[in-house]
Amino acid sequence: MEMKGKEKRNKYACACSIVASMISLLLGYDTGVMSGAMLFIKEDLKISDVQVEVLAGILNLCALIGSLTAGRASDWIGRRYTIVLASVIFFIGALLMGLAPSYAILITGRCVAGVGVGYALMIAPVYSAEISSPSFRGFLTSMPEICISLGILLGYISNYLFAKLPLMYGWRTMLGIGAVPSLMLAVGILAMPESPRWLVMQGRLKEAQEVMLKVSNSEDEAELRFQEIKTAAGIDHESELPKRPTGEGVWKELLLRPPPPVRRILIAGIGIHFFEHATGIEPVVLYSPRIFKMAGIQSKNKLLIATIGVGVTKTLFIFVATFLIDKVGRRPLLLTSVGGMIVSLSGLGFGLTMVEHSEEKLIWALALCIACLITFVAFYSIGLGPITWVYSSEIFPMRLRAQGASLGVAVNRVMNGTTSMTFMSLYKAITIGGSFFMFSGIAVLAWFFFFFFCPETRGRSLEEMEEVFSHAWWSTPKPVKKDGHEMELTS
Repeated sequence: MEMKGKEKRNKYACACSIVASMISLLLGYDTGVMSGAMLFIKEDLKISDVQVEVLAGILNLCALIGSLTAGRASDWIGRRYTIVLASVIFFIGALLMGLAPSYAILITGRCVAGVGVGYALMIAPVYSAEISSPSFRGFLTSMPEICISLGILLGYISNYLFAKLPLMYGWRTMLGIGAVPSLMLAVGILAMPESPRWLVMQGRLKEAQEVMLKVSNSEDEAELRFQEIKTAAGIDHESELPKRPTGEGVWKELLLRPPPPVRRILIAGIGIHFFEHATGIEPVVLYSPRIFKMAGIQSKNKLLIATIGVGVTKTLFIFVATFLIDKVGRRPLLLTSVGGMIVSLSGLGFGLTMVEHSEEKLIWALALCIACLITFVAFYSIGLGPITWVYSSEIFPMRLRAQGASLGVAVNRVMNGTTSMTFMSLYKAITIGGSFFMFSGIAVLAWFFFFFFCPETRGRSLEEMEEVFSHAWWSTPKPVKKDGHEMELTS
C-alpha cells in the first residue's frame, strides 16, 4: 500500500500530545522501579513470596477502578482536567509509598497510585487521538507508550542508582521520587487546549473551532475536520448543539444492544488489550531480574545492569515503531510483532528449561535466554505494545470513545494484574520454561485474532471508523480523498 497526499505533522498538536503523554511516565516508572525495589523490600520488610506477588499486581487491579470511572469522568469534566485528576491521585500514592513505614501503608500507596494509573492509561491516548489528524494520528497516539517505556527505563536506572543507599532508604527513595512527574504535568497542563471533539459534544462549537485551527496545518483542513466532527455529533451546519448530560446511555449501546459495527469494534478493542498482557510482557518486565537470575546471572549488580538493557531495548524499538506506524500501517506491524514474539517466547522457554534441568552452568543456554528475552521485548515494542493504545483509542465512535476506551483499559489492567500476581506461582507449578511455552501458545492465538478481527485503520479519520468495521473484519475499504486533506490508500 502507498500513501498520497501526505501531511506534515502539526507542531502544536505534537507538543500537546507529548505533555498529555507525560502522565504515562508514571505507570512506566512504577512498573520498572518495582522490579528492582522488590528485591530490597522483601529483605527490609521480611515479606513472603505471596506478599511480593500481591505488591507487584495490586496496582493493576486498583487501576481497574480508575479505568472504569475515567471514561465517565472525562465525558463530564473534559479530557484535560481528567489528566490533572490522574496526576494528583498518583502524586498522593507515590508519597505514601515513599514514606511507607510498613507493608500495609506500602500496599495502600500502591492502590492509590493504581487508581491514578487507570485514569492515565485511558485518557492520554484518547486525548492524543482527538487532537491529531489521520495522517499522523498513529505517531501521536503512540506517545503514551513511548512515555511508559521511558518510565520503565528510568525506573531501572533508579534501581541501580539508589541501590547504593542504606536498605531502609533505598527502596523508599526509588518509589517516592515517582511523584516528580506529577508536579511537572500539573504545570504543563495549563498550556494545553481541551479536546475539540469533547468541546463539540458539549455544544461549545466556537471553542472547538479555535482549537481545531491550532492543531491543523491550514484553515481548509481545520474546517474540513471540524465539519466531519459536527456531522458525527449529529449537528447540522447552522445549528448549535445544546449542552446535555454526557456519558448517558453509552454502556447500553456498547454492551446490551450494539449495532454490528460497534460490536466488531468492541471485540477488537477488548481483544487487543487482552492479548497485549496475556502474551507475557508484564512478567518479563517486572520479573526480569529473577529470570536473569534463573538463567545463571547471580550478582545483584549485574542483574540490575542486565535489566537496564531490557529497558533500553523497549524504549528504542518503540521509538522506531512511532515512525513506522503511519507509514507501514497497524496490521503489518502487529502481525510481524506477534510472529516474532512467538519465536522469542519459544526460544526463552527452551533455554530456561535446559538451564533448569542441567547441573552444570550452560553458557550457550544463558546466552540464548538473554538473546530471546531481549528479542521478545524488541518485537513487542515495535508492534503490539504501541499499537494496542493507538488502535483502541481510535476505533470507537465519538459518542462511545471515552467509555469504550476505559473498558479496554479495564481489561488491560485485569490481565496485567493477573499475569504479574500469578507468575511466581505459575512457574513453580509448571516450571519457568513451561510458563514461557504457555505464553508462546497464547501468542499464536493472538496472531490469528489480529489477522481476522482487526482491520487496517491507517489514514482513516476517527469519524470513518464505523464504516471501516461495517465491512468484513479482514478487509478495509479504501479511504476517499477529500480536497487533498485526507490520505488516499491504494492497494
